[in-house]
Order: sequence, then C-alpha cells, then structure tokens
Amino acid sequence: MTFNELIEFKKDLKYLLKKYRTLNDDLEVVKQVLEVTPDERPPFSFRIDNLGLETCIIKVKKIACKALKGKGINSGLRLIYAHFPEEKKITFIELYHKNDKESEDKRRITDHFR
Repeated sequence: MTFNELIEFKKDLKYLLKKYRTLNDDLEVVKQVLEVTPDERPPFSFRIDNLGLETCIIKVKKIACKALKGKGINSGLRLIYAHFPEEKKITFIELYHKNDKESEDKRRITDHFR
C-alpha cells in the first residue's frame, strides 16, 4: 500500500503538530491499520457519500493520540482519505480536530478528485 498526501493535508498536519506532538507517531499507527484494512469499518470509519464522486472517500473518526492522555480512540481527531483499491493507494486529504472544525471540507475533496 502506498500513501500520498495532499499539500493541504501537510499544512493541516503541521498546524496540529504544534498542539499534539505525538501526531506523526499516531499517524504511523493509523497507516499500519490501513495497510491491513483500508476499507470503512463502522464505528471507527465510514464512507462519505453524496459527493458525486466515484472515488471512495473515507472518514476516520476514532484515532488514538498519545498527546491526549486518557482519551484513547476518542481523541476528537478526524482523518479524511481517498482509497484506490485497484492501485493499492491511499491519499490523505484532510486532518482536523472536531473542536476546530465542524466537518470535512467537501470542496477540497471535490476539487482534487473530480
């Protein structure tokens, strides 16, 4: 499985790393899980529909963050990614904390995956 990141995702990560120092390590754990099961797995992750895209866009709601002690997988972090099963590729689109932002940036998704 190959992992790519949008430029906007890198900016999201850089911003969140100031608050959550362990985020790079936490994302490595997420990547290990996605290599085994990249598809949606409710209640941890689910597919985002109604975007008018053929690309499989998935939102991960349960991400453990070591910097948020005592929260476990209920850290509030959200990860949006595109899964391309035939190419065995995942592209990270967006990373945010639910307190900073209400929901994913649908415009960012549709602009990159039309």
